[in-house]
Amino acid sequence: MIRDYNSSDCEEIVKLFYDTVHNINKEDYTQEQLNAWAPKEEDLEKWDRSFLEHVTVVAVLDGKIVGFGDVDQTGYLDRLYVHKDYQRQGIANELCEELEDRTESDKFTVCASITAKPFFEKRGYKLVKEQQVKKNGVDFLNYVMEKEDTTRMYLGIGICLGAGIGGIIGQILFDNYVMGMSIGIGFGMLFGVMMDNMWEGKKK
Repeated sequence: MIRDYNSSDCEEIVKLFYDTVHNINKEDYTQEQLNAWAPKEEDLEKWDRSFLEHVTVVAVLDGKIVGFGDVDQTGYLDRLYVHKDYQRQGIANELCEELEDRTESDKFTVCASITAKPFFEKRGYKLVKEQQVKKNGVDFLNYVMEKEDTTRMYLGIGICLGAGIGGIIGQILFDNYVMGMSIGIGFGMLFGVMMDNMWEGKKK
């Protein structure tokens, strides 16, 4: 189950974050980097404040938080982590889907770790640049990646075309521009969804 974040989740989430980084990311980063990335002591108030400022969701299974993620309104995906014992079960995909659907932005950006880069590539994110970042005095390699939400774009195009064409047809056939425009919007939305599905199919 995916649900909204509550402040009472923070401590459990931070522990999940620590355990995941130190167990899953250890194949790609040194122990020094892991300690800087996920130290044993974290500022829970700072984490909670950040979560509340963003759209933040958690995945729950049998009453246990097994993943979490958050995104701001610009489409920047800040964090996405799945419990170390629940990897490769589709949880990250569900979280990411929910976050992208809940964001008004037409573009999503993430700074992906070496470990997470293949996951985001499968979700259609494209590499913008490779970069070195510093956290707690330690250098890290990660990747700036972006993804465009074509669904909204094609729906907008479809609605505009449908309304215009439908209005003209309605005026000619029924002497009622508004009725034709309403019908055209419906067909335009369908056209937009079909175009988006075709585009997504080509990318795969």
